[in-house]
This record gives sequence, C-alpha cells and structure tokens, in this order.
Amino acid sequence: MTTPDSSIPLQAAGTLAQAITAGEISALEVTEQALARIAAFDGSINAFTAITAQRARDEASKIDTMRAQGIPLPPLAGVPYAVKNLFDIAGLTTLAGSKLLATQPSAVHDAVLVQRMQAAGAVLVGALNMDEFAYGFTTENSHHGPTRNPHDPTRSAGGSSGGSAAAVAAGMVPLTLGSDTNGSIRVPSSLCGIFGIKPTFGRLSRHGSYPFVYNLDHLGAFARSADDLVLCYEALRAGEPARADTAPMLPGAPLRVGLLGGYFQNHAGPQARQAARMAADALGARDEVDWPGVDAARSAAFLITATEGGQLHLDHLRVQYDQMEPLSRDRLAAGAMVPAAWYAQAQRVRARFHARALELFSRYDLLIAAATPVPAQPLGSEDFELDGRMLPTRANMGLLTQPISCIGLPVVAVPIRHTPGTMPLGVQLIAPPWREDIALRAARMLETEGVAVATPVPF
Repeated sequence: MTTPDSSIPLQAAGTLAQAITAGEISALEVTEQALARIAAFDGSINAFTAITAQRARDEASKIDTMRAQGIPLPPLAGVPYAVKNLFDIAGLTTLAGSKLLATQPSAVHDAVLVQRMQAAGAVLVGALNMDEFAYGFTTENSHHGPTRNPHDPTRSAGGSSGGSAAAVAAGMVPLTLGSDTNGSIRVPSSLCGIFGIKPTFGRLSRHGSYPFVYNLDHLGAFARSADDLVLCYEALRAGEPARADTAPMLPGAPLRVGLLGGYFQNHAGPQARQAARMAADALGARDEVDWPGVDAARSAAFLITATEGGQLHLDHLRVQYDQMEPLSRDRLAAGAMVPAAWYAQAQRVRARFHARALELFSRYDLLIAAATPVPAQPLGSEDFELDGRMLPTRANMGLLTQPISCIGLPVVAVPIRHTPGTMPLGVQLIAPPWREDIALRAARMLETEGVAVATPVPF
C-alpha cells in the first residue's frame, strides 16, 4: 500500500466508488487517505469529535474482500463518510454536542441512516461537531470548541451541522450526514460553499438520532457535487416506502420556476440577492413570487422550536443548568415557559402557511431563495449587518431557512459561483412536498451550467 497523500482532497464519491469497483484502488487505500487528511487538517478546522479508524479499516477491508471474491459492489463501495454526533454509532456515546451526555452508555446499534450508508458500501470514519443539542447556527461549541470555516478559519462554518459541512468542504470526506430543524443543513452548506439536502419532513427515518424538535427535525446529507448528493440521498432513502403521487417528471420537461421576493429579498444582503438571481436566471425563472405569511411562519417556527426544545430538556435545565451550553440554555429555559396557547396558535399558523404553499406549488415546480442573508461571519460575532441593520447572528443566520422548515418542504442548497477572494454563499431550491427529485434535477442543471460551484478550499 502506498503512503497516503494528505495534501490532496478526496475525490468525488461517485469517482471513488467507480475506481474501487474497477480495482484501480482499494477501499482500504481510500480509507487511509481520508484518515491521513483528517489527521493533517482537522486540527485547524475542528470538524471531528471522534475518529472511528478501526471500524473504517474493517469496513473497507470487507469491501476489498467482496471485490476479490467477485461479489458485485454496492453504489457507495469504499466511500468514506462521517456523521453529525447526534447519530447513534455503535460503540460510541451519542453526544448531540453536549457534555451532559458524555457519561451515558455507548450506543448499542447504529442509527437507521448509518445502517443504510453501510449497506450502500460507505465507510464510516467518524463523528462530527455541532451546536449543543442542535440549537444554533454557528457551531461555536463551548464543550468541543468551534468548527472553523475551511475557506477562512477565522470565520464560522455555520450550524448546527457545522462539522458536517466543514469536513466535506475541506476535502476530508466526500459525504457527511447532518440534521436540519430550522436550517442546520442549509446554513452551513451556504457558508461553506457545498451542496446539501433537507428532504421532506418524514421522508427519512430519524430512528437512532438524538431529537430536538419532533415537529421540525429532518435528517439529510452534504456533498461537493450534485451527483454525489443524489448518490447519498438514494442510499439514505433505500427501504423507505414509495409514494404514488411522486412519479418523476418526464425527461426534458420544462420547470416552472419562481424567484421568491418580498420577505426573501428584504432579508437578504447584496451577495445573497445576487446569488438567488443568478440561479433564477439560469433556470429560466420569469416571475418574482410573493409568498404571504412568511413572517408569521418564521415566528411560528421560533415558538415551536423553543417550546418543544425547552420541554425536551426540562430535566437538564432543572438540575444541570450550569453544565449546559451558555449560548442555548437561556433560550431553552424561555421556551419551557411558553404558554400552551401560544404553541397552539403557532401550529395553526403553520397549517395555514402549509396550505398557501400547496396553492403556490400548483403554479410552480420550484421556488428559489438565498440560503443565508450574508456570508460566513467571524467567529465570536454577536451581530451582523444587513442593509444597515444590525441583527443577532445566532438567531438570524436562519432568517431565510426557518419559514421553509416550518412546513417541512424538501430543499436542496447549492453553492453559487462567487468572485475569487470572497466567501461562498448558497441558495435554496425549494420543491413541493415529496418532490426531492425536482430540486436535485435543478441542482444538477445549475452545476452543469457552471452556476453552482463548490469552490476548492485553499489547502
């Protein structure tokens, strides 16, 4: 076996799987390359909280044995990946970003989605940093340290799945899994300049993942290309029941695309507005679409998040308050005291907004909006400037994602080509319920046209 070269980012997942299947390289060699790159660069990024080196080598060796025996290999054969540390990994304690859980027993079984990745031949190399209990947009974790943006380590990688996005952006692994409650896949995808998918609420099993908000939690994935994202998503949904109302669109059928205006323009900075316009123009959007009720939907998402999160962690708040993440515990405490009538009203608002969304999607196949109002901010930033206004960073990096999370629509985040020397920023491709295929098709179109580009990191 040759000595792995840690200076070279790992190739695309599809390319690696093809090379391993063809016998051009072994799965074990690819695994060693991933482990070497993690060892070389994670010290400056802090994406990983655990490395599963022995498990990775064992899984890779099984792939190599299958090939040697002539057994057909699965679609992600030998592809290294890692997961946000709220996914159960057999033999590891599931941390969910918190030191409160560090003394809990190790997980006995892998999460369902980890099992599906293993069935697809992917090789698990570790667990990834996150905001404590997934409540945040910056992954500035006081227990495990902040995850740094690979494009500029003085800046945030976003959150709460910041470790997942940074590991992919830095070329340490081609695929990662994360979660998205209010934007926790789309925000770090945007800030780190990569692709991410938040499927329809309920599309993917959450069994074996630490919860945050039952009514809003989604699990999804990150990649550096649209094709890799499709490969990963297909592996994750294997075994999920098919739906009769989601037949694929006919090949070549034109998409009816709208660019979201109003709230989504007013809460986006210049680079974000430009990115959304570039994507809309490339996909032939003719209309700027007003979506009534967006402000109320975001407020509803805030209330539902605070209430359910606060109730979930009520025991922690009562007896271990001083051990909790200072950036989230006060919000959880406030949420635990939200009156039931407020929560009920938030659910009514949510239902009305969902009905409006279905009406909108009777006229459009895809809607486009920026994913974050501004690019990644310096670590420790309490506020960011948006068109002359100063807004709290941790609460407002999800300005453009929270209303979509509120009603569980499928979204693909894509990185938009940007000027060299500037930080990346992405857009949301928002599809009707259960139509992930439409958003993924649009992502591929944008990448083919050179509009969606995952910019290489400077190392």
